[in-house]
Amino acid sequence: MISVHLRSSRPAHVVGVFSYRYDAHLVPAMIANIAPVVDGWISYDDRNASGMFSNEVRRRAALLTAARESGAAWALAIDPDERFEVSLAYRIADLLAHTTARAHTFPVREMYSSNQYRVDGVWGEKRQARLLSLGEGVVIPPGDLHLAWSSFIPNPHLHHTDINLYHLKMIAAERRKARAALYNHLDPNRVMQSIGYDYLTDDTGAEFEVIPTERAYYPRHHDDGGLWMAYVGAGC
Repeated sequence: MISVHLRSSRPAHVVGVFSYRYDAHLVPAMIANIAPVVDGWISYDDRNASGMFSNEVRRRAALLTAARESGAAWALAIDPDERFEVSLAYRIADLLAHTTARAHTFPVREMYSSNQYRVDGVWGEKRQARLLSLGEGVVIPPGDLHLAWSSFIPNPHLHHTDINLYHLKMIAAERRKARAALYNHLDPNRVMQSIGYDYLTDDTGAEFEVIPTERAYYPRHHDDGGLWMAYVGAGC
């Protein structure tokens, strides 16, 4: 279930952490994306889980605990359908040297094609903590869905970066519909996200920005049109 891949027998300084299930085929490109930044990675293979969705909090806690037990000082959290912009490789040293931050946040860019993302309304405001200090341990918050990665470390002291994190899942309209259906099924009363999930399928007033050359991500993405997640039928 948990697999550890470190590049050296010495304690790693930064390790990537991620879980996969329906999106396992995206993992090789994701690893290529973070390889210049991390000293290895720890993965959670969720393909044998029962039910359409397993406890996200349990998976994240297990990954961060394994990262700390491996000796890593920092964890870089990512999903198989995400890519960091290439500048992270030469800017991460400054982030790790930050005197007060224990969790660095990144703007999340919801891609509508391989090179443009949506910026109107809530789409332009998304930001998540993904580079986490493990020095003070790992905590397990209550819940099972939509908790920020920073919820798993004590006293996170957020530092906001301008380094983009590109989310590829939203490229396909069918995936946007499927994602809204899935989370409406998992969280019908909007307990875990007050704005709900129907906005994912609303393209009214959509505005986009093209990724500048200097802020590109690697490797280039060629979308396969697959669903990459559990399907919730009309009867659910």
